[in-house]
Amino acid sequence: MGALHAGHIALVRLAAKHAERVVVTIFVNPTQFAPHEDFDRYPRVLGQDAVELSGAKVDLVYAPSVEEIYPEGVKQDVVPEGGPASGLESNARPHFFGGVATVVTRLFDHVRPDVAIFGEKDWQQLQVIKTFVAPKFDIPIIPGPTVREEDGLALSSRNRYLSLEDRKKAPALHRVLTESAVLISRGAPVSAVMTSAKHEIEKAGFTVDYVEARHAETLAPATDGHHGPIRLLVAARIGGTRLIDNVAVPHGED
Repeated sequence: MGALHAGHIALVRLAAKHAERVVVTIFVNPTQFAPHEDFDRYPRVLGQDAVELSGAKVDLVYAPSVEEIYPEGVKQDVVPEGGPASGLESNARPHFFGGVATVVTRLFDHVRPDVAIFGEKDWQQLQVIKTFVAPKFDIPIIPGPTVREEDGLALSSRNRYLSLEDRKKAPALHRVLTESAVLISRGAPVSAVMTSAKHEIEKAGFTVDYVEARHAETLAPATDGHHGPIRLLVAARIGGTRLIDNVAVPHGED
């Protein structure tokens, strides 16, 4: 959606390893914002984004207008239901994945890529696109690892909203998730670990929307004794800023 940072540039460089031509789409999508959310506030800095992209291998920046993406009016026409679209962000932002699936469908239709790159920071979004959108176009989805600050905070365009004091507290999200993932990998009960994680995140100054353990691909809830890959996902607010993050649970340790 623009307001590019080093995490986005890493995705561009990953794309260049998988394709001869790289197209970057920049579009602040109105259908994934609810009326009370930060659509009008979301940073739009296309000139600055172009400078950020100048050092990367980019052949085309596609920055369409709202009218080009939604010529018949702003509305959702792809609404994913069930599977990885269930719970988590769908509970906190019921409109969100309909907007994401709609705009990605239209961008794929306009650009017709051979492969597409999406970041792991938006883990549920990644799984929704892989499940509900990419198969319609037969497009492989390549995930890009989350890029972090030195203190562990995941890079995000919304980090600029953090006050100095909140910025100092923000790395607690990644710290708690990482510690929780290690505990689960060593055999600690998932339910107890996640209850403790919520308490620790709240103690750090956040209001928690969710912090959950899910199967990494289906996003079905991971319970005690779960078999298969696990991802820990969190969304929480500090000050006026909502942050999300996720980590993989390592394979079992001795």
